[in-house]
This record gives sequence, structure tokens and C-alpha cells, in this order.
Amino acid sequence: MRIKLARILDELREDHRNLSRLLDLLESECKDIPDDGEPDMELLLDIMHYMTVYPDAIHHPREDLVYTAMREHCADLAEGLENVPDDHREIAELGATLREDIEAIISGAAVTRQHLLEDLVNYVGRLRRHMEWEEADLFPRADSLAREKETAAVDVSMYMGDDPVFGATSAKSFTNLLANLQRVQ
Repeated sequence: MRIKLARILDELREDHRNLSRLLDLLESECKDIPDDGEPDMELLLDIMHYMTVYPDAIHHPREDLVYTAMREHCADLAEGLENVPDDHREIAELGATLREDIEAIISGAAVTRQHLLEDLVNYVGRLRRHMEWEEADLFPRADSLAREKETAAVDVSMYMGDDPVFGATSAKSFTNLLANLQRVQ
């Protein structure tokens, strides 16, 4: 399935807004917790389950398709794009580490609060910086390509799938996450 570049950029921006909401929820759940307290670990696991599935399997590969189109159609727009795969890989690794921390805590393993919070800060900070770079630099460059070549499209058939939280129908496994998102709106 081929989608016009302008449309895919709109979808990627919407994904960023949704990811930011989840990062906000993740941070708010973990801040101001008393030293002997614990965040809602099931909610954290729901967030990180989503964050390590949808963005890594659908969102980032779609971004990569956009960036490939930029390289192919307009080389002067491609500066810095060589860093994107490493960024996506690092974000995926940080997300997997945080998810493993949460799973370990839920299963009763000894993970210190400090360790969990450090991994959370590393993940959230890295993902936010990456999205800010894309929004401020890479997406505007892709917009110029979309305007210049209105018919430019990318084949997203390999990366199809509804967003299990923010899509038209949400997965039942994310009921707790959806309820918490509605609570903080």
C-alpha cells in the first residue's frame, strides 16, 4: 500500500503527540513517589509494552521509509539522516531495558527504585530529544519534499497495523492504559 508522503508525515506527527502523552503519563506516575512507595507497576508495564511494540514495529520503520525517500529524491535534504537508524536502535534498547526492569519488579526480583528511575530518565529523555529533532528538523525537510513532489509516496505495506491504543479500535490488553489516559486528559 502506497501512502502520499504528506499523509504519512501527518500520521507520524500524530504518533509523536500520542507518544508524548504516554511519556508524560510515565513520568507523572514515577515522580513524587515516597521512598517507600511504588508506582502503579501494571500501568508502567502497559505503557512500556505499547512503547516497545508499536513505535518500534510500525512508527520508526515508517519514519525510515520517509527518510529513504528523502535520500532518493533530494540528496540535499538527507544531511544527518545517517544518524536515524542508530537513534532508533538506541531508543529500542533503552525501552527494552526499562520494560525488563518493570517486568522484573512485577515478578518479585530485586530492582532498586534508583535503578528503575535512572532507566526511566534515560529512556524518556532520549526519546523526547529524538522526537524534538525530528519535529524541528527532519519533518520540515520531508514536508518540503512532499510539497516539491506532490505525488511522492511511500510503500508502507510491510508496516501496516492499527495503533492498539490510539487507533480506531483499541486492543483489550490496553484497557488499563486507556482508562489512565482518559483520567489525565
